[in-house]
Amino acid sequence: MIASVLLPLPPMTQRYDFRDRFLRLSLVNMFSNLLVPLAGLIDVAFLGHLADIRHLAGVALATVLFDYIYWTFGFLRMGTTGTTAQAVGRGDVATVRLTLLRNGAIALGVGVLIVLLQVPLREVGFALLSAAPEVKLAGQAYYNALIWGAPAVLLNLVMLGWFLGQEQSKQVLLLSLISNVVNVSLNYLFIVQWGWEGRGAGAATAISQYAMLAIGLALVVRQVTWRQVQAIAPDLLNAGALKAAVVLNSNIVIRTFAFVTTFAVFTNLSAAMGTAVLTANSLLLSVVTLAAYFIDGIAFATESYAGIFHGTGDRTKLMALAELAGSISVGLGVAIALGFALFPRSLFQLLTNHGNVVETIAQYVWWLVPVLGFGSIAYMLDGYFLGLTAGRILRTSAIAAALIGFVPVAIAAVLLHSNHVLWLALSLFMLARAVTLGQHLWRHFNPTVASKES
Repeated sequence: MIASVLLPLPPMTQRYDFRDRFLRLSLVNMFSNLLVPLAGLIDVAFLGHLADIRHLAGVALATVLFDYIYWTFGFLRMGTTGTTAQAVGRGDVATVRLTLLRNGAIALGVGVLIVLLQVPLREVGFALLSAAPEVKLAGQAYYNALIWGAPAVLLNLVMLGWFLGQEQSKQVLLLSLISNVVNVSLNYLFIVQWGWEGRGAGAATAISQYAMLAIGLALVVRQVTWRQVQAIAPDLLNAGALKAAVVLNSNIVIRTFAFVTTFAVFTNLSAAMGTAVLTANSLLLSVVTLAAYFIDGIAFATESYAGIFHGTGDRTKLMALAELAGSISVGLGVAIALGFALFPRSLFQLLTNHGNVVETIAQYVWWLVPVLGFGSIAYMLDGYFLGLTAGRILRTSAIAAALIGFVPVAIAAVLLHSNHVLWLALSLFMLARAVTLGQHLWRHFNPTVASKES
């Protein structure tokens, strides 16, 4: 197993009797998650090998806007996993089903609204982003095609969260496999064969999301019958449950907004330093995304087990979970960063044949080590507290990291016109997230000491 290669695992005692199940779930999650960035990297390679680099830069620019549109509603997956896992731990089957139906209805409504508001969202979004006019045009072509997939994207987030909350990673793997095979196949057809460029990349991704949704609904129907839906339907508008969901989701929205805004500002400031820097930073962020999907395999498993152990009230297992997940996450993050830092030209030439972009990347690639080293801790702790549905902790940590860790140094990067300082700002953002969440973890396991200090 990948984890055992990176570090020695704790012995199989009663405290760690979940270890092998956790590792299996993590590995399936990793493989499932890996399909997403690999498909994205293949998309980047298709666009990066076109004669005009503006298509790749335009997609990178539009991705910033989609990060806002979609990941603002990331609570649809995050909140679904934690709530479902805790219900599983309590043996509350009705709440497991209600969570799916309630969040699914929200996802459908929001997805349709996004499609209806696509024009004002596009105009406002691209007006706020900095780039050359031809890059913006390429980004808008990508946006105009991809936006039609919004309802499927949000419904898929709910289904993924629901399956993860029940430790059903095989279903998640199947959905990811179908979505990404369709995406890569259509990207080759639309971009390479038909010459649709950014518009083809957007259309391929949108269609792949609907293919994923169709298979996901078929899997749900196998677990939840129409009679069971009718039985729990009167509880969909339960005031107490709705209030708890609103509080949790609003905290996760704020946390996600702070996180996405940080990366959006990073990309926007990269664009202000020129197309070469924007493209280089975008490709480096592709590696961060790749590593994040690996680490999220651990974080998703952590989220599932934290919710289950919290539902059963087993604090000993919660502590063992944090130790196990944390050590594996750091090992993975640092290993991926070192791999790309040691062999930048060999690896990044797979993504683009523009020599000036590869040379620019080589100047900044070592910043991946602190970004992923600190980030791996933060991603795992995100999963832990999502499993506890501790939305307030996630909200305050993200805001503090953005305002204290990132913003002051990002301002310095603008004044100095330095991409190195900009990467320092992103590194400090990850460090601040790891430190603040780590403090909350310590207080979680030392409530008496924490209360005395306060």
